Amino acid sequence: MTDRVPKEAPNEDSKEAPRQVTERDPNEAQLIERAKLGDAQAFQALYDKHKRRVYSLCLRMTANTAEAEDLTQEAFLQLYRKIGTFRGESAFSTWLHRLSVNVVLMQLRKKSLPVVSLEETTQGEEDTPKKDFGAEDLALAGSIDRLQLQKAVEDLPPGYRMIFVLHDIEGYEHNEIATIVGCSIGNSKSQLHKARMKLRDLLKMNRAEKAEKS
Repeated sequence: MTDRVPKEAPNEDSKEAPRQVTERDPNEAQLIERAKLGDAQAFQALYDKHKRRVYSLCLRMTANTAEAEDLTQEAFLQLYRKIGTFRGESAFSTWLHRLSVNVVLMQLRKKSLPVVSLEETTQGEEDTPKKDFGAEDLALAGSIDRLQLQKAVEDLPPGYRMIFVLHDIEGYEHNEIATIVGCSIGNSKSQLHKARMKLRDLLKMNRAEKAEKS
């Protein structure tokens, strides 16, 4: 597994910079070294520190609480097996994040997650304005109710949700997603485009339903 630097690393001066602070935390560095030697208490401390973030990632990618809990446990099982390979070339939280993404993707592949082809996602769009796949969708920008957006993301088809979460939430580039998922860069861009279009439709439906009830 290759250490990587996140796309949107927090500012070092920011109070909300867990990735930067974590890497420089001597206590965590000691925990990691002890865990590599098989110290169960040190591993438990790492689990307690990172379990919520790993669970949140799994939940965003699966939209299923029970599955997210199982995948969180699997991610830390993999961590227990592979922590000896962590070399400290990036923040531990970044490395664990990548490991967790791989665990989720492996599970999705076992469930035969359908991957939508570039041709399929572009069919029927001849009459719509052309745009660069993967470009910022201004229609989704601005102030959107967070709960509505979260619900809409959960309602996305699995393939679209996976690409949307990896790119727009977790900050992966399309070339990285293509490598992780095993698809082409064009396929990743097209699925992100369709995911954003679907999200826009879902948000419109939610607003219309709320207007009818009011």
